[in-house]
Formats: sequence, structure tokens, C-alpha cells
Amino acid sequence: MRAAAIELRLRNWSVNDIAVELGVARSTAWLWVKHLPLDRDSERAREKMAKAKQLTDGRWQAHRAARDARRASIQAVAAAEVGGLSDRELLLLGAAIYWCEGSKVKPWRPHDVTVTFINSDPVLVSMFIRFLESVGVSRGSPSYRVSIHESADATAATMWWRDRLDLPISRFLRPSLKRHNPRTNRRNTGDDYHGCLVVKVPKSRGLYWRIEGMMSAIGRLLDDEGRGGSSDVGLG
Repeated sequence: MRAAAIELRLRNWSVNDIAVELGVARSTAWLWVKHLPLDRDSERAREKMAKAKQLTDGRWQAHRAARDARRASIQAVAAAEVGGLSDRELLLLGAAIYWCEGSKVKPWRPHDVTVTFINSDPVLVSMFIRFLESVGVSRGSPSYRVSIHESADATAATMWWRDRLDLPISRFLRPSLKRHNPRTNRRNTGDDYHGCLVVKVPKSRGLYWRIEGMMSAIGRLLDDEGRGGSSDVGLG
């Protein structure tokens, strides 16, 4: 039986499979073959891994289907809650996303003010451009620049952003290429990777101050509500 165990091990059987095949304890099978390493790249090992994955996928298929259905249901309800966007709501959303993702004035350079927004999400960039339009900045006023890894197709990414957001190609500057580090395991690759779009608004000091004022007012409202302010104070 020991010789049979060694023969099976040389054919790349696992200790558990050998124990089942020979009808012995797993510990016994291990003592017989522990000096023989298992080749995890062999055909038998790959077949076992593929079979195990198939069994796992089958067990989780119903769970994934239920999860996906619940996700779609929640998304549909949330989408219905949004309805339309008023001018005031667009104004507040635009100011908020800029304060999250836009450039800020530095304390050591308080007068160096340029409204610059960068993001990889086309929904957020589209919302910011709509915000600019709502305050009187047309799509032809800002400059646009794609920031992308040098291993990607910068020209195709530029065309994608132009078409996705209906922007004038004449306002696009030369793409900014990020140096590729081969030691980094990047996942943002493939046809869905379009880099980030940088939106820079010229002569935007007044606009920046306006955004700054809106965010300051929102902060005061939140502070008042947090301290139990009067009932007529709110964001609605």
C-alpha cells in the first residue's frame, strides 16, 4: 500500500485523494509521501482546481443572482427618488463636488486662484460642466486635458471624453502622460480606461470665491442643525 501511495503521488495525487483511494487515514498517507512534493502546475492539479471552481460557482450562483436582483431593485428605487434637478440643487451639487475634487487655494498663496477640477468619473465631470453652465461658463471657455498612463491610448481617450461630454475638441490641450511603473499591479487597464479629465476655467477667481461662499454657508447650516438650531434652518 505504501508503494501504491508513492506511485499515486508521483502521478501528482494529493494526500487526501491517496487516503481515499487506498482506504487509509490521511495522516498515514502523508507519512508515506511527505518526501514527495506536489506539483501544483501539473495537468491533474489544474483539472482539480477547475472542478473545484465549477462546484463553488454552482453553489454561489443562486446567491449571486439574488444579490444582483436586490441591487437592481435598490438602484431603481434610488433613481426614482432623484427625479429632476432644480437650478439650486445643481448649484449646490456642483459646489460640493468641486470642494471634494477641485483645486484649493493654498494658505501661502492666497491670491493664486484658478478653478481646476479633475476626475475619472464621467458623471461627476458632466455634473461639474453643467454646474459651470449654470453660473454662466460655457463649454467653450474652459481648457480640457486628459491625464492618463503612458501605456494607454491617449488619443483615443481624448476622443472618448470629447464625445461623451460633447466638448469642443479645439479646447483640448496635449494629454498629460503618467510614467508607467512596471512593478505596480494596475487594474485600470483595457478599453474601459480613459484616464482623468482636467477641467481648468480661466479668469475664475470670482467663481472660486463664489464656491467658497456656498460651502461656507452650507457648513454654517450644518453646524446650526447640529447644535439644535431653529426649525426653519435647513438645507431643503
